[in-house]
Amino acid sequence: MGAERVLVKGHPAGLFVLFFTEMWERFSYYGMRALLVNFLVSTIAQHGWGWTNSEAMKLYGLYTGMVFLTPLFGGIIADRLTGYKKSIMVGAIIMTLGHISMAMEGFNKNFFLAGLILIVLGNGLFKPNISSMVGKLYPDKGGKKDAGYTIFYMGINGGAFLGMMLCGYIGEKIGWHYGFGLAGIFMFLGMLQFYFAQRIFGKIGIRQKKKAQFRKN
Repeated sequence: MGAERVLVKGHPAGLFVLFFTEMWERFSYYGMRALLVNFLVSTIAQHGWGWTNSEAMKLYGLYTGMVFLTPLFGGIIADRLTGYKKSIMVGAIIMTLGHISMAMEGFNKNFFLAGLILIVLGNGLFKPNISSMVGKLYPDKGGKKDAGYTIFYMGINGGAFLGMMLCGYIGEKIGWHYGFGLAGIFMFLGMLQFYFAQRIFGKIGIRQKKKAQFRKN
């Protein structure tokens, strides 16, 4: 039995790798997002940027819009160039660097803006392809596949809830940098977990090169 066919509770073991990878990524994403506007509108005395609410919401809207746009390109890149696994891994690395950059905002404001850009780019590679990987674990359509996606989305909801609660609390009560840093730590853990468990997927998620077909004369 190949590694990609190992079952846990009737589901491919790879599902639970993707479950936790996505959960920690959603923890970091929603945790950072819970802080973003509050940090921008907080006064300089509160270690924020002192922006108006209108200015903060414009940046928030631009950021959120790009987060939903870039996966269109990330899916194309994975299909035509990299494959799902490599795109997920590269995206996770880029997002980890983005969160670390945001946590270093105290040194230079450019770190914060660079971090947002990195998170947007990493999300584009990560988000569409991890969902596609779940589908690839189930060769046949049916109840098992639907149940697999249900389990997977439980990880999304759990990570989002924990991220908003913990990062939001630490960011506002202890320090913005600590909140951004906590989001980065869990993104890093999700990346490590996926990296060391990649073998369990076998050939799933690897782009197969098409063999050239020659016509016989």
